[in-house]
Amino acid sequence: MRITSFKELAKAASEMPKKTVVAVVEAHDLHTLEAVINAKKDNIIDGMLIGNEEKIREILKSEGADPADYTIIPTNGLEESLKVAVENINAGKATAIMKGKLETGQFMKAIVKKENGLLAGGLLSLIGLYEHPNYHKLLAVTDQGLNTYPDLEGKKALIQNAVKLLHSIGIEEPKVAVLAAVEKVNPKMPESVDGAELKKMNENGEITGCIVEGPISFDLAVKQGAAAIKGYESPVAGDADLLVVPDIACGNILVKCMTDYAGALTAGTILGAKVPVIVTSRSAEATDKYYSIALAAYSAAGY
Repeated sequence: MRITSFKELAKAASEMPKKTVVAVVEAHDLHTLEAVINAKKDNIIDGMLIGNEEKIREILKSEGADPADYTIIPTNGLEESLKVAVENINAGKATAIMKGKLETGQFMKAIVKKENGLLAGGLLSLIGLYEHPNYHKLLAVTDQGLNTYPDLEGKKALIQNAVKLLHSIGIEEPKVAVLAAVEKVNPKMPESVDGAELKKMNENGEITGCIVEGPISFDLAVKQGAAAIKGYESPVAGDADLLVVPDIACGNILVKCMTDYAGALTAGTILGAKVPVIVTSRSAEATDKYYSIALAAYSAAGY
């Protein structure tokens, strides 16, 4: 089934026969637990809450939740919380991991540390899904927050990670737009060169399960009718499922314009680990965290 909205995503996740157990590291955080409580209430996940037990119970009760409905594991500080979460992931007792009240850098160190065994062997990447009334389906963007200046091979890995996730939500052959400011290759614009090379890789069977177009501008990728005006022919034009940005700066600006200025709803997860990794900004809306949990829960079946 192709998922076309976040409501459909949440519903599909709630109907999965096996619930994803989310290990929340340093779970004594109000905004994080609000999203976890709502996801638990909607039958999307089971929560494993790791951290300060007293504070966790206090927050759960203040939000009208019963602590008995959750697995609560008390710890004595950040390092122990991370250690316990990793152990439960590796033991198969938790099938996703989420950042609570700690810095993203501290959290990610535990993910990338080889001794913890959470890496799947490839590149870690961040993908965001966006829902906006001006676009006819969910739109994915990678990588807006993890890989700073990916080279050609890095962008290939970003696409492969993202395509796997998009397949899991029912998009059988995602249309991938490798973004640049122009539609023609310009040696002085490396992102345009990469776009053309990635398209060749797709045509040669090096990148599979999708249709790659590049270089292509943002308006051509998402605006129906723009291709006809510019005389640009591509099955991706006006119908992109995935936007591959040139670097973290472009990605960060793009997605913040989509969410903070244009009001798009968002969900995101880190790909390339053994399990879905949920890292949301401390300033993220409760709905963003909720839908990120739903995305991780629904995609966990493919890990």
